[in-house]
Amino acid sequence: MQHTITVLVENKFGVLARVSGLFARRGFNIESLAVSITDDPTVSRMTIVVGGDNTVLEQISKQLNKLIDVIKVFDYTGLPVVERELAMIKVNAEAKNRAELMQIVDIFRGKIIDISDRSFTIEVTGSLDKVNAIESLLSPYGIQEMVRTGKIAMIRGARLG
Repeated sequence: MQHTITVLVENKFGVLARVSGLFARRGFNIESLAVSITDDPTVSRMTIVVGGDNTVLEQISKQLNKLIDVIKVFDYTGLPVVERELAMIKVNAEAKNRAELMQIVDIFRGKIIDISDRSFTIEVTGSLDKVNAIESLLSPYGIQEMVRTGKIAMIRGARLG
């Protein structure tokens, strides 16, 4: 089972290394990790996706809360959240395929953010399933390069976390 955890941490040198080191020492695999500064420049927000059962999640939360730079740990598992991932995909774009590629991008509400004589670079945001689906449709054209952010998430509505 996948768990999405958000960790608010002090925005200091070495905090990411300590958090990821904790996962490595405990033998937990991070499936996705996105980190950025928040509206408060002294606080960073980590969105971590990790696999395992509820016992694993409990262990992770307890260990994270012991780290001095951790402010708060939120477990989003089973809660109503808004989740997104960003991907940039560079795909072969021969003249004969450009119209088809543009149609695929349009259907997925993506954007072509760079064009060369042989390729399109496409930006798409959405759920993991949406990003996987466009990747699958673009694959036959020849994906030259791809980068994904990993999941970011927020609780729906007025509740903070």
